[in-house]
Amino acid sequence: MSDFFDFGFTAVVEEELHIVQAVTSLAKDAEGVAKDVQIRLDNLYNAITPLLNNLKKNPEKEYILWPDRLRKVEEFETYIQNIYAGTHK
Repeated sequence: MSDFFDFGFTAVVEEELHIVQAVTSLAKDAEGVAKDVQIRLDNLYNAITPLLNNLKKNPEKEYILWPDRLRKVEEFETYIQNIYAGTHK
């Protein structure tokens, strides 16, 4: 039996074939969603890290001079919301 060669296929009934095709399609869809979520997480991390690093600068100073803070915070909030919604490019 050492001369037996497996050609790499298995006979299946049509129902099994449909099930395998459906599961394969679902797996591809899930992979696409996972990649999209990872990109969003990376973008959020990359957006928030500079803010945190800037806030940590000069810890010996009690006050932060932040002119036009409200406008800048609102712009950043919109930026973060767009990343979260998946509309940021």
